[in-house]
Amino acid sequence: MSEKESLSVGNGQATTAQSEQSGVTAPPAGARSALEDGLSLTPLDSNSDRLVQPFPRSPKLQRNKGKAGKPTQEQLSRHLEELQAEKSKTEAHIQSLKKRNTDLSRSTETMKQQVRERFEKILAVLKQDEQAVLDSLELDLRQTRSRLDQVLKTWKQHQDQVTKIMGSTQRALSKSAAAEEDEGQSENVSPKKPDASEKEIRLNDERFLRLRKTLYSISKNLKAQLQRKTLLLDSCPVVIDRQTCHSLITVNSDGRALFLSDSGHSAPEHPLQFDKVCCALGSSPVTVGQNYWEVDVRCSSAWAVGVAYTSLQRKGRDKGTKLGRNRNSWCVELRNRSLSAWHNDRHVACQGVGQTQIGKVGVWVNYDKGQLMFYDADTMVVLQKFSAAMTPVFDRAHHQFTEPLYPAIRFLRTPQNQMWPNHLDICPLNNP
Repeated sequence: MSEKESLSVGNGQATTAQSEQSGVTAPPAGARSALEDGLSLTPLDSNSDRLVQPFPRSPKLQRNKGKAGKPTQEQLSRHLEELQAEKSKTEAHIQSLKKRNTDLSRSTETMKQQVRERFEKILAVLKQDEQAVLDSLELDLRQTRSRLDQVLKTWKQHQDQVTKIMGSTQRALSKSAAAEEDEGQSENVSPKKPDASEKEIRLNDERFLRLRKTLYSISKNLKAQLQRKTLLLDSCPVVIDRQTCHSLITVNSDGRALFLSDSGHSAPEHPLQFDKVCCALGSSPVTVGQNYWEVDVRCSSAWAVGVAYTSLQRKGRDKGTKLGRNRNSWCVELRNRSLSAWHNDRHVACQGVGQTQIGKVGVWVNYDKGQLMFYDADTMVVLQKFSAAMTPVFDRAHHQFTEPLYPAIRFLRTPQNQMWPNHLDICPLNNP
């Protein structure tokens, strides 16, 4: 037998001896092979009801367990102090939350009162203006009645004269022919015809027709402004990222005005810069919630305003770099005096657009719901709405936004007689 085998046998005998001393019978060879194969076997004493512990606890662990099971007075006192401190902190936090709840209610009531006061002032102005218009109508009515009363008085006088002459004529019928002839000559009256000026006595219909049109325009504009004020609650500042601007685009110091010139600047090209398409993106992405901004387009005759993913291509002149010509961007654009909405290289004519050129484009994004709307910011007419709904032109505009959205602006090719410079402005909506 080799030295290694002797050591193995010795170790086995020692293990057997230790097992006999601890009251545990060593497993037979078959059981040992089963253990080696991964089976679990717990040796039990068939003549005893107690659970056999194959590995006895160390004295140190048993002492620690005994100490842990019986905390000292000092430990209990310390634990009680900790619990009392935790209770005090919890009570203080609960009081703080209750106070915040009360403050929320108080602040809400204050805000409601302020809103009521604002609307009361608006209603007071409207009521005052309404009364002024009604007074003007009443004054016109009194003046018209006064003129009509003068004419009526003249006709009454004529009527009295005719009645008087009729009486004289009837009395003359009972007298002699000679007397009747003499009296008829003295009581003759000429017929009265209506004066042409009488037809002009009426209310000033033309003036009040203009008034009704003005009131309709004010009402329509007021409705638009009330709708716009709701969108302004979601207004977000938009600043242009200069690194994305084409070389022909110059941005002012505050990053809100974009000027298109006929000669580019000599700045080094940036990887995020558009090199062929005159486009620029905002510096801050839209990633959550509702956001609204406006772009003043009055000083440009050909433009595109929209949003784009950061994955929008920047190099080249193919469809992947142009707003609305790919799946990574949405826009409305004005080209050849025609306004249309674009996405995924498909377009529709914008509805509700009047003959006059749009002054400002409003862009509203509900990122969480995957909604995008373009407005005529002056009239709040919806130019185009993109959402998850099926549309005949865009199929599905999108299910949900899958990347951060950036405000996007593009200058389109202008007519030959276009005067330079050509510029677009981001409207400062956060100013009171």
